[in-house]
Amino acid sequence: MSAPAGDTAQAAGPAAVIARFASLAALWFLLLPSLSPGDLATGALAVSAAGWCSLRLRPPGCGRIRVFAALRLAPYYLWESVRAGVDVALRAMGPRVRLQPGYFDCPLDLPSGLARCRFTSVTSLLPGTVACGEHNGMVVFHGLDLSEPLLEQLHAEERRLSTVLVAGAGHV
Repeated sequence: MSAPAGDTAQAAGPAAVIARFASLAALWFLLLPSLSPGDLATGALAVSAAGWCSLRLRPPGCGRIRVFAALRLAPYYLWESVRAGVDVALRAMGPRVRLQPGYFDCPLDLPSGLARCRFTSVTSLLPGTVACGEHNGMVVFHGLDLSEPLLEQLHAEERRLSTVLVAGAGHV
């Protein structure tokens, strides 16, 4: 159950709300074609609407990403994504199909909400797994080859990704 936007803004404190609007205003000024009154009025409306939507869709305090940690992991995940595509292609197109598909439950330490959602999005880039839903507090994955140590791989990815994610109040 989410709080109304006003409650969210008050719970986060005015500094977080001001920082969000200031960031959006700075972006608008970078894109601003001129300082004419019409452009400034349009910018004020755009920043107000974007700020309101931003606070409703991603309230302050709901968790964040450590940007530099994410940048350090980006090459790894890019490589894993390419490796996943090649692996799936070789399994599907090879003379001997090496598939033992099925579903399995994966218990996670990451709390429900944005952290878990980000985890399932990232792990869908990895070879042979895709998140399909949740059941009894666990994430349900589909695996291409259940003879592989998929659960251990996912737990290693959870540990790796937990260095990037900072949990917040909105994760529960």
